[in-house]
Amino acid sequence: MWRIDGDEPKPLTTSVLPAEKDLHEFLKRDPSLLGERLLVIGSEVITPYGPRLDLLAIDAEGNLHLLELKRDKTPREVVAQVLDYGSWASTLSRDDIIDIATKHLDQPFEAAFEDVFGTAPPDELNGDLSLTIVATELDASSERIVNYLRDFGVPVNAVFFSYLEDDGRRYLARSWLAAADEDSPATPTVSKKSKRAAWNGVDWYVSFGGGRPWEDARTFGFVSAGGGKFYSQSIRSLPAGSRIWVCIPGAGYVAVGTTLAPASRFEKAKVQLDGVWTDLPTQPLAGSYNAGDAFGDDDVEWVVPVDWIDTRPLSQAFWEKGMFANQNSACKLRQEFTLGRLADHFDIEGE
Repeated sequence: MWRIDGDEPKPLTTSVLPAEKDLHEFLKRDPSLLGERLLVIGSEVITPYGPRLDLLAIDAEGNLHLLELKRDKTPREVVAQVLDYGSWASTLSRDDIIDIATKHLDQPFEAAFEDVFGTAPPDELNGDLSLTIVATELDASSERIVNYLRDFGVPVNAVFFSYLEDDGRRYLARSWLAAADEDSPATPTVSKKSKRAAWNGVDWYVSFGGGRPWEDARTFGFVSAGGGKFYSQSIRSLPAGSRIWVCIPGAGYVAVGTTLAPASRFEKAKVQLDGVWTDLPTQPLAGSYNAGDAFGDDDVEWVVPVDWIDTRPLSQAFWEKGMFANQNSACKLRQEFTLGRLADHFDIEGE
């Protein structure tokens, strides 16, 4: 780095960090120093393999990032240690990861994830893994070992931080051993079964949006979607006998109920009113819905009749930071955090 004084570039003086633990704290407070948004979910994480892992972080896709400071380790020690940690982290299930986060964060994992990334965490965590050696410098032997491992698809890299001072100001400069676009050969695919949130076989998420009047659905006992293949396909996948949690985008959850039958086109839709099956199109609906031969199956409104367990007006929609939301009209609801909050709010006994 150089400072421009008039027409003359003046190189800044590279200094030594007062303590390497400072670099640990910098990364803990702001892992974006590595060049991407990360959430640190553990510091000095206890592992079954000796010393503690310096930092464990997660990215927006739910992939884990292991950060290990070189400190005074020899080349063999630092590389062996980060590989040892990687062998452990690769086996962590979704529940394991959330347990670690719960011990280190001052709020629920889901809420912390939304604070950083603006969305709820994905159903699958730890699909991929990144191992990073953090150092102020790395000897030629360590560089050679890291590059050799990368050639065989091991997701390891090294990042260097230089500490500079200039007229009482302090700076950190970052460089990577291998550039981000230098992909390693593909690693063998491994089973990810345990890394996805388990589904209880009962609960579904339903998004009731697109300007549809919620009071129609609440009064006459149904949910619906359509107006395009993306929306119609997912609502048609909703089976009878499912427990659904209805969310209005931008507002929150407003109802829980049980589906009574598979989806049907609006003009053929029936709902249950006072225990009697009734044609929905004959009811005094406030909204207008795509119906008739002019609309194909992708664009027509699809209706699923529902026996409501509890409903709330839009003004009382329930939402907490970190809760699950999705653009699909319907999908399986796996997230325990959301299910737990909804069960408490709607006074539904958990299963």
